[in-house]
Amino acid sequence: SDVGSQKERVVTEEEWLQKWEMGNIGFHKEQRHPLLQKYLDVLLNGRSGLRIFFPLCGKAVEMKWLADMGHSIVGVEISEQAVKEFFSEHSLPYCEEPVPEISGAKMFQSTSGNISLYCCSIYDLSSSIVGKFDGVWDRGALVAVNPCDRQRYASLMINLVEKNSSYLLVTVSYDPDKHKGPPFYVPESEIQSLFG
Repeated sequence: SDVGSQKERVVTEEEWLQKWEMGNIGFHKEQRHPLLQKYLDVLLNGRSGLRIFFPLCGKAVEMKWLADMGHSIVGVEISEQAVKEFFSEHSLPYCEEPVPEISGAKMFQSTSGNISLYCCSIYDLSSSIVGKFDGVWDRGALVAVNPCDRQRYASLMINLVEKNSSYLLVTVSYDPDKHKGPPFYVPESEIQSLFG
């Protein structure tokens, strides 16, 4: 695929954790994403009480917004700091427990039970651990995944969704020879080949 010099680029989990520790999180948005607001009806498709997945969720404000609408939210994030900031910034009480199937992983759940955030590598998740989802909001995940891991990521996501699910994906378009990423450039042809 035509991704220029980005093809070999790898960002480690340690680098992502460091971004959170240093507050270098320009990818985090304080406001709801306008594209989610615009296409919310596509995601929901007239349904209520959905299970919606936020891959590489950070502390996305949309999680609380959708939970307040009556949906069940599940996210995954490598940074425990990000997860704890999400709950504190929304004044949401939560409990924390280990995830027996994943060494070192924790699950943070709002006491209301409608928001569950897994603190671990996304690649440690499976449908046997988190179940299947009616919808996915992928605002910064596919473009953050290392190019060499895209196929693995897409296969996992396909495995995590129900047959009638809706998958909203936001990517960025630019010349990949002028920016090393992340966010990485993912050409539309590659999205087609990854997700069919």
